[in-house]
Amino acid sequence: MDEMNGIRIAPSILAWDLGDLERAVEISVQGRADQVHLDVIDGHFAPNITFGPGTVKALRSRTDLKFDTHLMIENPQAYVDKFLDAGSDIITFHTEVMNGSVFDDLQRTVRARGREVGLAVKPETEVPKWALERLDKVSALVVMTVNPGFSGQKLDPAVLPKLQKAREYIEENGLGTDLEVDGGVEPENVQEVVRRGGNVLVAGAGVYGKKDPVGAVAVLRERAESARRRK
Repeated sequence: MDEMNGIRIAPSILAWDLGDLERAVEISVQGRADQVHLDVIDGHFAPNITFGPGTVKALRSRTDLKFDTHLMIENPQAYVDKFLDAGSDIITFHTEVMNGSVFDDLQRTVRARGREVGLAVKPETEVPKWALERLDKVSALVVMTVNPGFSGQKLDPAVLPKLQKAREYIEENGLGTDLEVDGGVEPENVQEVVRRGGNVLVAGAGVYGKKDPVGAVAVLRERAESARRRK
């Protein structure tokens, strides 16, 4: 694995009490997480409705941690500026709702504001050719290992070969793109996820579902780093 891309833990606040998201951010800070993952779902792209730019803006003042806003929505063009205004540092778009030219427009919008772009694929989606050709413009390729919609699902091991294939493509092409794994990352499977090439680890229940969520961040990091050292 490219040594430029270190292990990063990104707790997903959707797994916490939605009435107390400020505390979810505090847990990320106290656990020394690297970034905060914010799942935005519109009820169309996936069967749930979560929160919007107003929530992101309200939480932005609570921490300097990087906000990774994952837009699971059908029309990101209509909302990208709102999430940039709210303070998102990375905005991740889904390949399923766009093509290369749409991505190019969104990417220019985000980069013009000095922010980063991610591209995500659902478990059953192969990374499209247009996306592979643009990975040099993408900070993170996000491989979902659960179907989008709800927190607490178990990681689908059938997706792991796709993760490994993506890592091989990144390395073969000398790219600095992070490989982010989103869905069901737990202490029991994080080592296999890292061995397959993941380096940004999104954890919902893997952090917030534990008795000690602050300490859970360190547990994930230690196991991930251990697997990486053995690669």
